[in-house]
Amino acid sequence: MSNKVLTAQAAQELLAQGAVLVDIRAADEYAREHIAQAKHIPMEQLSRQGIPKNSANTVIFHCRSGHRTAINASALDNCVSCEMYILEGGLDGWKKAGFPVVSNASQPLELQRQVQIGAGSMILLGVILGSTVASGWYALSAVVGVGLIMAGVTGFCGLARVLMKMPWNKISAQ
Repeated sequence: MSNKVLTAQAAQELLAQGAVLVDIRAADEYAREHIAQAKHIPMEQLSRQGIPKNSANTVIFHCRSGHRTAINASALDNCVSCEMYILEGGLDGWKKAGFPVVSNASQPLELQRQVQIGAGSMILLGVILGSTVASGWYALSAVVGVGLIMAGVTGFCGLARVLMKMPWNKISAQ
């Protein structure tokens, strides 16, 4: 087994020979944009179940940029019993090489991006209102900052839980 990095062009050649392309991103990321040939198996599921033994002689893993895949290379290597590659640059590298992707703009932004936008907006709002209206508004920035720290330490993000219940996130992932 190996975990070599593969260009999008080389990946195309291996796919034509029967390799399996596996997208390890979360369902919301996959629903918004993915490579048509990619089989979606989130990293959490791969860690528990692996890849079916006789599914392919070669597996190519990818995420959005390639960073997440590289970080999880050892775990991914343990999920397969065949030749393993990592797609260089991930989905972004695939698009940069000029290969098509399936996009669905009607799907909501990834939850992580929604949290970043929401938290950043509340922090900025607290600073602006704190400096122009009343200094008590700085507390908004402090509360959001503490929330982000707690989310990082505990793995529980209250803002993400609230955002998951928003109407725009009720669209089913395909």
